[in-house]
Amino acid sequence: MSDQLTLSAETRERAGKGASRAMRREGRVPAVIYGGKEDPEPIHVNERELMKLLHTGHFMNSLIEVDLGGAKTRTLPKDVQFHPVSDRPLHVDFMRIGKDATITLDIPVHFVNQEESPGLKRGGVLNVVRHELELTCPADNIPGEIVIELDGLEVGDSIHISQVQLPDGVISAIDDRDFTIATVVAPSALKRSDSEADGDEDEEEVGAADVPTTGQGDDDEGDDKQ
Repeated sequence: MSDQLTLSAETRERAGKGASRAMRREGRVPAVIYGGKEDPEPIHVNERELMKLLHTGHFMNSLIEVDLGGAKTRTLPKDVQFHPVSDRPLHVDFMRIGKDATITLDIPVHFVNQEESPGLKRGGVLNVVRHELELTCPADNIPGEIVIELDGLEVGDSIHISQVQLPDGVISAIDDRDFTIATVVAPSALKRSDSEADGDEDEEEVGAADVPTTGQGDDDEGDDKQ
């Protein structure tokens, strides 16, 4: 299950670009909490605390408990705006999450047991089609990652969503097709050697067709003598 993170916040009394710039100079990041049939609530958070959460690598698919003066609101980050040059966070959108809510978000995929794949041991390459899966999950059971085992995979084998064991209550948000997640493909060197071998076989067949039939020349020579 994905971690639940905590972020302290304060109510944002002033709005507008000027007020937002002043907050950022003080090391604060403007933000808003919305959803849950309640009015949007403008807040601001500490930039350093926010950066620590961003650096966890799973900020966007973790529940964030926003502590606003002791009143805690469970949220999910929906958007973070960054400065195009400095990459400093400029604004964050948080969506309120109810107790029994289900949410759809992208969950990273982690592949294990590469050493148990005959295809990879022979030099095959794992071609990852989807590094994340779009899943619908209960708010209280958001997986931090989806683990996929590579045991027994040969060159040419593929992994589809129907073959993945998802946690209880978690389903794929894409339900109209059995999409591919990854495939074990032959390395380019192996493909080249196979192509060269096919080319050699073709040349041998052509060469054999050009050789005259044994004895045909002797018969013609004998006819001339007669």
